[in-house]
Amino acid sequence: MVDLLSNFINNKVVPAGGAPETLAVTSPHTGETIAQVPMSTATDVDAAVAAAEAAFGEWSGMTLKARAAVLLRLYNRLQAHADELAELVEREHGKTRTEAQGDVAKGLETLEFAIALPHTAAGHVETVSRGVQCRDERVALGVVAAIVPFNFPFMVPFWTLPIALGMGNTCVLKPSEKVPLTMSRVCALAADILPPGVLNIVHGDRRAAAALVEHSAVRALTFVGTSAVAEQIHARAAVLGKRVLALGGAKNHLVALPDCDVEMTAQDVVSSFTGCAGERCMAASVLLVVGDQPALIDRIVAKARALRPSGDAAAGDTAPAMGPVIDTAALQRIEDAVAGAEAAGVTVLLDGRQAAQFTARRADSGGFWIGPSVLHHQSAKDHAMHSEIFGPVLSVLHCASPDDALAVENANEYGNAACVYTSSGAAAEYFSQRFQAAMIGVNIGVPVPREPFSFGGINRSRFGAGDITGDAAVEFFSYRRKITTKWAVSLEKSWMS
Repeated sequence: MVDLLSNFINNKVVPAGGAPETLAVTSPHTGETIAQVPMSTATDVDAAVAAAEAAFGEWSGMTLKARAAVLLRLYNRLQAHADELAELVEREHGKTRTEAQGDVAKGLETLEFAIALPHTAAGHVETVSRGVQCRDERVALGVVAAIVPFNFPFMVPFWTLPIALGMGNTCVLKPSEKVPLTMSRVCALAADILPPGVLNIVHGDRRAAAALVEHSAVRALTFVGTSAVAEQIHARAAVLGKRVLALGGAKNHLVALPDCDVEMTAQDVVSSFTGCAGERCMAASVLLVVGDQPALIDRIVAKARALRPSGDAAAGDTAPAMGPVIDTAALQRIEDAVAGAEAAGVTVLLDGRQAAQFTARRADSGGFWIGPSVLHHQSAKDHAMHSEIFGPVLSVLHCASPDDALAVENANEYGNAACVYTSSGAAAEYFSQRFQAAMIGVNIGVPVPREPFSFGGINRSRFGAGDITGDAAVEFFSYRRKITTKWAVSLEKSWMS
């Protein structure tokens, strides 16, 4: 018998109302059910939003410094439980232990940034003319809702929560129904630190998400997921007058120039497209090879082939490893993508469907295991070159010149990340200024900005204005109140005259 999770409202565990539908939470490693998550209704959402709304006045009325002190206590608590949280991430998502630890560490980094808000988000005061002074101050919006995906159970919720809370908002989070355990534990750890109603969780599927979008008391909304859904949520929330930032998918391009360091480039490309089993919006999807570089392709294929399924104690902790994908649907989607490419005439240099160690692990464990695949294309128009597979699949295309590679990347409808591998500073600058992506890497295949730099894409990777972390998030989760004052000059003479 596995546990049925409950919502978290007003710092209390609150079962979903009535006799809710439930969904099995499965371990990607084994396929076994590890929990049941309730499909909360609009009534449950109402209760969570009402709690957040009731808590807003007192929480937003605290000074920024006082809220930061509360967040510091939360940081210390979560840091003390970082290993436990990483174990939950590994268990419910399937990441390797190192990846799970990174998930938690990167989320805590955003919390560190929020703790520093008293130093970075203070208002300004200036005398603008004789006797006239202007000042501005940041004002919280109200209730903020966050709808997050499965691929980073800790980090992605923490793209929203720390800065939104630090700026004085209260929050309602809907975790992915595929990975609800980590954030449920976070709320339990926060229950005696955050005031009641400041942070609430409602579990569920698209119906709970829709109820949050539609709720009149939700003033701002963040979403991370596919571009199709991000676009829909942005359009609907905007019509309702909400502030909304919806991050979508990606098709990230890497460019390898002839002067790249072959060994470093090969290792970085493999780490980029296979890390987190390719289930991240910053993963490499396409490698554009300028000129004839057979040694580079050979090393990429060899390094990808050497990966083993994670959790193999006999191989040792230092052996290169990759975890399973999230569920059966993801497994089928990836297999279909490779099969479709092969049927269309694309050369399969490495076929993850037939990776012996991964297929054996799947057969033995019942988990959702598949090896990495490398596809060699002849045309940029191939379906796999422009569709988001969201798995450990790399498409390789040769380009005659650097500008040909740029033309392929620029035609991409998304705009999250791009990277160039080169030994030339001039070439790095040339590509950095011409890529159509918001996060650029030079010899770094997963160019995620570190705090205080903000995270966010362009084009169909982002719907709404600004980024979701850093100083852009400070802007998003508050508005500026501008106050201009003028005082009459006293005509009364005194010893102070």
